[in-house]
Amino acid sequence: MCNAYAEPLFVDPYAGCLVPPDVQMDLKKYSHHYCLTTKFIDDKLLRTVNHMDGLKQVVLLTDGMDTRPYRLNWPTSTIIFDISPERIFKISAEKLEGVGAKIPRSCLFLHVPLESSNIQQALRAKGFNGNRPSVWAIQGLPVMTLASFEDVLLLVGSLAMNKCLFLGELPAWLAETEFGNKSTTEKWMDKLFMSNGFGVGMVSYKEVASSLGKELAPGYYKNILFLAEQLRFSDDQMDTWRRELQRVEEEGDEEGFEEL
Repeated sequence: MCNAYAEPLFVDPYAGCLVPPDVQMDLKKYSHHYCLTTKFIDDKLLRTVNHMDGLKQVVLLTDGMDTRPYRLNWPTSTIIFDISPERIFKISAEKLEGVGAKIPRSCLFLHVPLESSNIQQALRAKGFNGNRPSVWAIQGLPVMTLASFEDVLLLVGSLAMNKCLFLGELPAWLAETEFGNKSTTEKWMDKLFMSNGFGVGMVSYKEVASSLGKELAPGYYKNILFLAEQLRFSDDQMDTWRRELQRVEEEGDEEGFEEL
């Protein structure tokens, strides 16, 4: 349960088996922002997949301890892919199984190790389809350098269909600016995301809190909350378009030959 507020924003019956009590105490000073972020991502994910027809694809970039696949009410025919460190994921999966956590019926949960030499290929091998809608969320994924986050943008940009959403948190220090200068950070975000084919907006923690009828606790928080939209076509969409164009050209050549 998220106890940052008198009335919790969400209930997580499984977090206790994953995070030791001493670590939970250390996290309390960040809990307000963390709970707001988690609730924001939860709501956006569910709202998005509930507007998808047929197969629904959700990709979570996590620390290996994300309980969303178990605690959220996913609609039928949802496939959830978790990209995270393999060792942590396996330990977490065993603990979750031990407390009876289960994936909703008619849904599928698949793990892709963060250490995979080719995550795009690994996702496709698990069944991800770049010609179908998907929604992507990042929270907790170890991002050590700007280059590693650019790799994430490249991954999402290559696989997500046009107009698909990518949301979540990134470390504030990636902005390479003095955090707190919102206009400078926004310009940096726009440049970074647009260079990878995304339109992006920073999401205000204060506005998220207000929308939920809460007040934001004072204090510094080390992450930036964002919501981005894919402006390009996925690699699979482009391949489909090229094949269709080739087919039309070949049919045109055949018709011209018959006229001769």
